[in-house]
Amino acid sequence: MRVFITGASGWIGSAVVPELIGAGHQVVGLARSDASAAALTAAGAEVRRGTIDALDTLRGAAADSDGVIHLAFKHDVAFSGGFDEAADADRRAIDAFGEALAGTGRPFLIASGTLGLAPGRVATEEDGRADAHMTGGPAKRQANARATLALAADGVRASVVRLPPTVHGDGDKGFLAAVVAIARQKGVSGYIGDGTNRWPAVHRADAAHLFRLALEQAPAGSLLHATADEGVPIRDVAEVIGRHLGLPLASVSPGDAAEHFGWLGGFLGLDSPASSARTRELLGWRPSRPGLLDDLGKGHYFTRPSA
Repeated sequence: MRVFITGASGWIGSAVVPELIGAGHQVVGLARSDASAAALTAAGAEVRRGTIDALDTLRGAAADSDGVIHLAFKHDVAFSGGFDEAADADRRAIDAFGEALAGTGRPFLIASGTLGLAPGRVATEEDGRADAHMTGGPAKRQANARATLALAADGVRASVVRLPPTVHGDGDKGFLAAVVAIARQKGVSGYIGDGTNRWPAVHRADAAHLFRLALEQAPAGSLLHATADEGVPIRDVAEVIGRHLGLPLASVSPGDAAEHFGWLGGFLGLDSPASSARTRELLGWRPSRPGLLDDLGKGHYFTRPSA
């Protein structure tokens, strides 16, 4: 297939691109900067310059492709207080892709998230298909996922791949790297409350493999979970971080979470495990890379970049 990917030079996309090329697919990546374009060229992909706000560019790229994977999201805007704005931009891009792909039967995948789907219990692929309990930007992002699935009725082989909050691996600069940085700054390896709340996780190479399987095989309307670890207690994560940094563990009260963890305080205390049993059965996905604690234990999260 000739596959157009947004977010192709990002953390997930830079693993999806070689996964697809290695399987014989041709990749065209959206690049908004010279650095992104150079990275895509070096990876063996073609480059289409633009941003997810350039809707005509998205429509044209989709029309020229055999499938689309939409990974781009304005995370910088979302986590600086503009989650609604980021979700609205995402919806406009999804609608543009839907228009271009209507009636073609071609695959269209987007990335969404598992965090907060079913607080306090293990979420499954069936959760979130109806209106969820969420509000604000997170609710909009789940609504965007439902809008994507609805494109199946318009002749698009649409699927949603929900990613866990921790997509880990060497080079990760996301949630887990932020937790390590906060531990260094505070001088303690913290967790909220008793730390028994669970986060699902996946190695980014395993996530990339699932995106390929979904592109090639997923039926229209598939809702998929890219969770290898169903739920890792945050206290266990804090213990590994503390051991590597030589820092004591510390319980942070929920009331002090925002002060201690900053923007992460609203997320780190959530109990949000998620199963991928139905995804594995449907597509034969078998994660094979190290789990979260094993990967964290390898030490690459604790190597400071050279000056």
